[in-house]
Amino acid sequence: ATGADNDLHINQAVVFIEDAIQYRSINHRVDSKSLWLYRWYYSRICQWILGLTITVILALAFVETPSSLTVTSDVRYRHPPWDPPCGLTESIELLCFLVFVFDVSVKSYLIGWEEFCKTKWLMAYILTLVVSLTDWIVSLSFLCTETVRIRRILRPFFLLQNSSMMKKTLKSINSTLPEMASVVLLLAVHLSLFTMFAMLLFARTKDGQQDKEWVGYFRNLPDSLTSLLVLLTTANNPDVMIPAYSKNRAYSIFFILFTVLGNLFLMNLLTAIIYNQFRGYLLKSVQSSLFRRRVGIRAAFEVLCPLEETPANAQELCVSVGDLFQVLQKVEMDPRCKQAIIRSLKTSSCDRLSAAQFQKLFEELDKDAIKQHPPSPEYQSHFMQKLQFVFSHSYFGCLGNVVALANIISICVVLVMDADKRPSERDDFFLGAINCFFILYYLLETLLKILAMGFKRYWSYPSNRFDGLLTGILLILEISTFAVYGFPHPGWRPELMGLLSLWDMVRLVNMLIVFRFLRIIPNMKLMALVVTTLLDLVKNLRAFAGILVVVFYAFAITGIMLFKGAVVPMGNIRIFVPGHPLHQEAVLISKKKKCDFLAFLNHFQTIFIYHLCYLLSFNLICRWAKIYFIAWWLISSVIWVNLFVALLLENFIHKWDRHCHRESLSDIEYQRTVELMFRDVLEEPTEEELMERLHQHPHLHLCR
Repeated sequence: ATGADNDLHINQAVVFIEDAIQYRSINHRVDSKSLWLYRWYYSRICQWILGLTITVILALAFVETPSSLTVTSDVRYRHPPWDPPCGLTESIELLCFLVFVFDVSVKSYLIGWEEFCKTKWLMAYILTLVVSLTDWIVSLSFLCTETVRIRRILRPFFLLQNSSMMKKTLKSINSTLPEMASVVLLLAVHLSLFTMFAMLLFARTKDGQQDKEWVGYFRNLPDSLTSLLVLLTTANNPDVMIPAYSKNRAYSIFFILFTVLGNLFLMNLLTAIIYNQFRGYLLKSVQSSLFRRRVGIRAAFEVLCPLEETPANAQELCVSVGDLFQVLQKVEMDPRCKQAIIRSLKTSSCDRLSAAQFQKLFEELDKDAIKQHPPSPEYQSHFMQKLQFVFSHSYFGCLGNVVALANIISICVVLVMDADKRPSERDDFFLGAINCFFILYYLLETLLKILAMGFKRYWSYPSNRFDGLLTGILLILEISTFAVYGFPHPGWRPELMGLLSLWDMVRLVNMLIVFRFLRIIPNMKLMALVVTTLLDLVKNLRAFAGILVVVFYAFAITGIMLFKGAVVPMGNIRIFVPGHPLHQEAVLISKKKKCDFLAFLNHFQTIFIYHLCYLLSFNLICRWAKIYFIAWWLISSVIWVNLFVALLLENFIHKWDRHCHRESLSDIEYQRTVELMFRDVLEEPTEEELMERLHQHPHLHLCR
């Protein structure tokens, strides 16, 4: 092979290994120029610009009309929000669209036309951009006065398509929907049957005084369905049953049966089905990610094989260790993994690697990330060694926890004693004195731990960083308090000086002390297990949070367009009695133009809400609005909360199994990703599957 061919094969191997690290598909162009463009596109600066563009276009909703740039959301008290001039946000939006057009163009070129036709996400990407740009042109042609902007609802798509894990999660959710639909249908049948029973039980009678249940909750079919649907969420429990229960205690049986069947059985059955099905689909998604990684590593091996002259009697192809060293120097990967692979190569006695050896070498990528704490300092003095033993012992940490608990108890006692006192009647001497004592102890404890463990080892523990930072903040606040208000003494109630009063300073110190009490969590194993589970969800399951942002954003924009102007400041409302000319005009407009309720409300802002509800058929509008809120409840509460519970259970069970089967080591921390959660149950792809996928590559032509 020539020198140019050697460089090409090295660069191909580098890109394939980086694809494997990031679980990316290798079905892209592999010529020299395309490889350079590919690496540039996936560089940190390029991906940072793309992420910033997505953040900017999503954040425009806070600035666009109606703007959210107000201190309070209460329409009675807030000042008129800033209304950006036409063309300002549209110019920023156009710049974002240009970045997205460049993004989709580069992606389309790199994968080629054949792969582009197979990629539905890219086709949807182009369609979204076409619709958004068309709507942008329409918006400018109307001088930004139109009320409906379709492109605002489509903005979350840009966030969705940029994350492979979010797309996999969405695909898993989509595959789970048929199983969820069966339970939701059963839930609808349950709701419908009990609605019929309710309308029969609470029908209108001759005695109007006994019809409170009918009037309030079961007047007609839509109201009955709504009342029981809200009861399913327990939001109106027990209000919905009070009128009937006041009339006859036996009516409570109806509501008890509805709640038990709906909440205890059907809703929990839905959670169980979602957990079972979604875990299976997520497992399949993670399995496909593992397959992508194995294909990328094998592709790197195959392109490096022609660089090594294989003996004629060799049974299999080999890769030179020297060529692999060249590849590793160019690959962008975790330094820990790179050092481990280089260490394995140096300790190996072979100068050639087979496919199995090459694959095993990169299994370092699948291992837990291990963080080992630095060693403690070694003191020569016998006295210092004893001090180090005492202050690094776990009992010293337990003493600190007892002192923190005593501090919390003392704060609670003072707060209970001063709960009914006015600020002028309080004596802050006792609270200030005990806070000063405890903060000095916290400072001494921190310094002694640093002396015993060394600063590097002390700072390597998250609990110590949390403890040390809060202690430093408490010390600064205490010194500031003494500098402004002097030392505590009986009758310590000085007037306000500076930004915060003495009471505000003391309250801030007390809140930080209460927050500092969370330091006990690492010392309680089961509590620490729960907290680490939650932290792992925050760190590793960002894809689910991203989809949640997409759902919130889409519903928020839809709600703004549907209910814009529906809330009127109470101070601007006047009561008009029947017969007033404006009242008659309102009746005439309401009969002719019920659909323009929001515009009518924005224009007049003068009719009392009771008359609006009656005259403008507000019940009809509310019924249509119920569809929006029911859809929101189904997606956010029923589906998404159960998905989150399923993932929380999966993560907790996984950590619990590891906690039971492996002793925790004090100097080692294991950091796992969502792919590693399922590592023990994943299946390795076979040799035939890997080679079949490589031979299907549209741009890579192997020698064998």
